Amino acid sequence: MIIYSKHIILEQEEFDGFIEIKDGKVKALHKEFDGPYEDFSDLVILPGFIDIHIHGWATGSFWFEKNAGALKEMSRTLPYAGVTSYLAASGADTLPEIKQSIKAADEAYEADYPGAEMLGVHLEGPFINPQYRGMQREECCILPSLSAMEELYNSFRNKELCRYMTIAVELEGAREVLEFCKSHNIQISIGHSAATLAQIKEMKDAGVGGFTHTFSGMRGFHHRELGVAGAALYFDDMMCEFAKQTGMTVSHEAFDIAYRIKGSGRIIMTTDCSGLAQTQTEFDHYVRKIKFIKDGNKVRIAHYEGREEWIDPRDYKAVKDVELSYIGSIQNMARHTRVDWFDIMKMTSLNPARYIHVDDRKGSIAPGKDADFTIVDSNLNLVSVFCRGKEMREGDEMRSK
Repeated sequence: MIIYSKHIILEQEEFDGFIEIKDGKVKALHKEFDGPYEDFSDLVILPGFIDIHIHGWATGSFWFEKNAGALKEMSRTLPYAGVTSYLAASGADTLPEIKQSIKAADEAYEADYPGAEMLGVHLEGPFINPQYRGMQREECCILPSLSAMEELYNSFRNKELCRYMTIAVELEGAREVLEFCKSHNIQISIGHSAATLAQIKEMKDAGVGGFTHTFSGMRGFHHRELGVAGAALYFDDMMCEFAKQTGMTVSHEAFDIAYRIKGSGRIIMTTDCSGLAQTQTEFDHYVRKIKFIKDGNKVRIAHYEGREEWIDPRDYKAVKDVELSYIGSIQNMARHTRVDWFDIMKMTSLNPARYIHVDDRKGSIAPGKDADFTIVDSNLNLVSVFCRGKEMREGDEMRSK
């Protein structure tokens, strides 16, 4: 299979040429090719978007449902949002609940569902500070414990799936957990944290690499105590992960300030979507002033001002706009921040691939790497997605190439 574009975004150049795909990989890049090809001439081919912080999307929620079927749905539909691979994020649940999620991830990994590739698990908790718990359950925010961390890690059948953890580094017992994660190649980010700049500086050597949903769920910036938010801006060698750019949780101006300081080389775009329509009980989204309530085979959306509506949680068209998609977030970001195609490529693909140590096969378009592409027009409207060489468009069956 050969595809062509004038605008293929490589790590160091915008390439006008042909991508040869074989067995789900990029076999070669060609300046010229004599033969049939799929023509994306005036469209932009980016390396596939990687979402390292997503609990659920549309018709599937790893966090709420905790089963492999949820991950199958996420893999099926995430390409319609531009995503070609992802980490399934848990929440600050009880240890048995998190272990149930881990079991589901193992099952999904072994099944190797078509569509967006589930690369592993992001353990967002349970070692987080209840003071900054956000929408996490207070009773499940516990002190870091090496024995609990070992219990969670050892519950993975496929240990390589334990890739990423969010932790509040100021909590008693954090260093032991951090050192365990560092020794097991698990990336660590600070989140849901009340840490001071001094505490973060003290913990950096234990393998802390960045910050989870920067500015949200953390001690804010003060000119005499920089807190977690200030530390995220201050440390040049630490990554800032940002959740979807709705402008509600983090204002566009706040993101733009971070971008001016950190640059595209130190920012990772994620969504932190939950798959809200898949709630199994009631979920209070206090930022949006909406409650999502399971109501038989439907989900009732109760707005704080009294309005109500019902949706079918298994109807993708009905639920895809409940949360802002990955591609929608990137469009919003680009409207408010001056970025070019290389900036977008870094923040959506190269940086997350390097951060979770999958850049040997993900994150850029190069021979030998997976044929993951997100194809957009000049206005960032999504046109097509390739997941390991298979093209997917919303409404179409996946087509093998």
